[in-house]
Amino acid sequence: MTQRLDGAQFGSIDVSRDKAYSAVAFRRPTKAFEDGLSQGGANMRLLNLRGASMLDGGRPSVVDGEIIGGIGVSGVTGAQDAQIGKAGVDALKWLRSSVADPGRGG
Repeated sequence: MTQRLDGAQFGSIDVSRDKAYSAVAFRRPTKAFEDGLSQGGANMRLLNLRGASMLDGGRPSVVDGEIIGGIGVSGVTGAQDAQIGKAGVDALKWLRSSVADPGRGG
């Protein structure tokens, strides 16, 4: 699913999709790649990973140790993209727990 706010730059659509794909394909938040790349040296080889986004804002969604999807956010700063992505993953966890135990939905 893709959602774009009115007035958001068109280029952010592909960037957010790349972040979500990367988070799922490599089973880690894209921040891991961004941090590795910023260290330079041997980590420059990360640039050769096809499908790996080097930008913060992609997070895998994990349930019971299994990746069920990914969230990618783009359009503001990397730190803000990451914060929004984390909120999305947390909301999915909350939704899952409230469906499993309706009394917890609160």
